[in-house]
Amino acid sequence: MKLGFIGGGNMAAALIGGLLHKGYAARDICVADLNDTRRSLLQDSFGVLVEATAATCLKADTIVLAVKPQQVHALLTCLPKLDPGQLILSIAAGIRATDISRWLAGHPAVARAMPNTPALVGAGVAGLYALPAVSAEQRQQASSILAAVGHTIWMQDEAQLDAVTAISGSGPAYVFYFIEALEQAAVELGLPAETAHLLSVQTFLGAATLASKDPTPLPELRARVTSKGGTTERGLLELSAGGVKEVIVQAAWAAAARAREMGDIFGHDSP
Repeated sequence: MKLGFIGGGNMAAALIGGLLHKGYAARDICVADLNDTRRSLLQDSFGVLVEATAATCLKADTIVLAVKPQQVHALLTCLPKLDPGQLILSIAAGIRATDISRWLAGHPAVARAMPNTPALVGAGVAGLYALPAVSAEQRQQASSILAAVGHTIWMQDEAQLDAVTAISGSGPAYVFYFIEALEQAAVELGLPAETAHLLSVQTFLGAATLASKDPTPLPELRARVTSKGGTTERGLLELSAGGVKEVIVQAAWAAAARAREMGDIFGHDSP
């Protein structure tokens, strides 16, 4: 399978690096990016073919759209007609597959993926959706690209990708925010900054690893740490009193709403 990336940003680089690590041949990957510095970096880092225009990459079996959402319409409406057998895989947040197909003169084989930034270290998770015309083989092609940097989950309904965006796409920022708060508290309690950072990050990493490996429901895992009248109970009471859980849920709803708005805004035929 030949791969063509339109856009060579951080997520494209993460996917390329993951694919090469899995044994994919650099000669089978083409990247188009307008930025000279970015092209040089990709060439030096991965040894893939880099181009300033998309012409060569458009010959690939699978074309990955890795540009910003607001750039997708202008890009696609300038492209020549593609072969119906080519798979278009978009990682642009919010842009719906039906709009991508329409802008490509009804191109049938369109899939979307919502990866997240932990893909940069091979620990990502991506939700995927494909139009009905995408074959089982093409779905597998899309899965293999995203699986190079983490887990993949297929959605039955494209609207579910808005929820994926809110949870796993935006979720790393929520996690960093929580770690920041723990780190700040550690410093205020008198710990050195480096110690505060290590304790906060490793505690979150360890807890997440435990949750991923232990099938015990999360409330029970939490209860195991929470002794009656102990320090953890006192801290959890403060979190509950502050409505922290409710606010996190509200944040996810707000992010999902914004994902839907982006689809509406950038899905128009005019800028």
